Amino acid sequence: MTTTESDGTGAVGKRTPRHAALAGFMGSAVEYYDFFLFGSAAALIFPHVFFPSDDNAALVMSFATFGVAYIARPIGALILGHFGDRIGRQRVLMFTLLLMGVSTFVIGCLPTFDQIGWLAPTLLVICRLLQGFSAAGEQAGASSLALEHAPDHRRAFFTSWTLTGTQGGLILASLVLIPFMALPDDAKYSWGWRVPFWLSAVVVLVAFFIRRRLHETPQFTEARESGDIARMPLVPLMRDHWRDVARVVLCAFIAAVSTVFANLALAYGKHVGLDAGLTLWLVVVANIGALITQPLFGALADRIGRKPVFIYGALTSAILMPFYMLSMSQGNHLLTFVLAVLTFSFGYAAANAVWPAFYGEMFSTRVRFSGLAIGTQLGFLMAGFAPSIVTALGGVGDGGWVVISIFTAAICLIAAAAALTARETKDVATDDLGAAPVTATPRSATALAA
Repeated sequence: MTTTESDGTGAVGKRTPRHAALAGFMGSAVEYYDFFLFGSAAALIFPHVFFPSDDNAALVMSFATFGVAYIARPIGALILGHFGDRIGRQRVLMFTLLLMGVSTFVIGCLPTFDQIGWLAPTLLVICRLLQGFSAAGEQAGASSLALEHAPDHRRAFFTSWTLTGTQGGLILASLVLIPFMALPDDAKYSWGWRVPFWLSAVVVLVAFFIRRRLHETPQFTEARESGDIARMPLVPLMRDHWRDVARVVLCAFIAAVSTVFANLALAYGKHVGLDAGLTLWLVVVANIGALITQPLFGALADRIGRKPVFIYGALTSAILMPFYMLSMSQGNHLLTFVLAVLTFSFGYAAANAVWPAFYGEMFSTRVRFSGLAIGTQLGFLMAGFAPSIVTALGGVGDGGWVVISIFTAAICLIAAAAALTARETKDVATDDLGAAPVTATPRSATALAA
């Protein structure tokens, strides 16, 4: 099977790694524009708009609406993973894209607590559940698709673009939100906050036209033509790969670093007196840095392996997070920006860039979508409820940086320990991934030259 880019026809059976990487990047950018927009609004807007009082209890409830999406994600993983392994990656990814876009647009249209009382947060939760259902299939599908289109010796690099797309979405959401956060309160809390949610429709349309031209992966096409498609992918997944699913769940705790950094830190920064616009700029600058470093970490993982890069990212995040959080209350904004970039772009970004290949390579083609989706979404529950848990423990109060730092260190150490138990698969051919036992296949001269 060829490992080179197709001739532009997009013919089924050819690997098109650049097109797959672009489609993964754009789809993830849409999904996480919407997802991060909600997270930022949960910290800065929703306590004022959807709850009866603007206090710590309202903030905890607001963060809880952010977390409920992670309840829907395991359910979405089961359903979307099943269909991703049954009917194909590309079809499911089109569905997730549209569902996320519609859900986000509707959030911008919801009435407030003052208008309809507790029905307002109820509707918000419903929309958030639909976002979570959609997100459950997005990264798993895009990662599976990019991995199966990529040359064997560059899988980590090409799959890293899926997660780099999430940084693009975070950046876009922050940039769109910043000017509306600068509006007077009357405008900001009435119509201003709604506009960024409505603008998601534009981003969805761009990604839709890119993604619809992408064909199914060669591995899935070959499996479908040979009849090697599981009727119930969950059965062989749990029979043959249950250890890998458990390993992915624990490794995926690392995603909580992102929600701590991008959502919880906004609330903590507000508590210690940082302007909301400044805290959003911290997120923007750090994610711009990750746009550059994540593909580099992906390329590094193709050279030295997935495990060392992932573990480095987890441990570095644990070490740097307390310095970043403490700097917020010191009044030295330059230092805070530097530590934000170091913590996120040179720490967490390493693990974030590598996990699509690291996790995806644990599974065979017939259960890859399901394995990735179920494992990551169960692990991401920690990320979803991290803001609520840490806020309830006093993480946005005086001395909250200690609580945040201890929590971050704990989840990073769990992820690193789980990664240590994994197999290294950088030298295993794509067709042999998920086999038991996994044995390294020497790279051919042709593959190295591709």
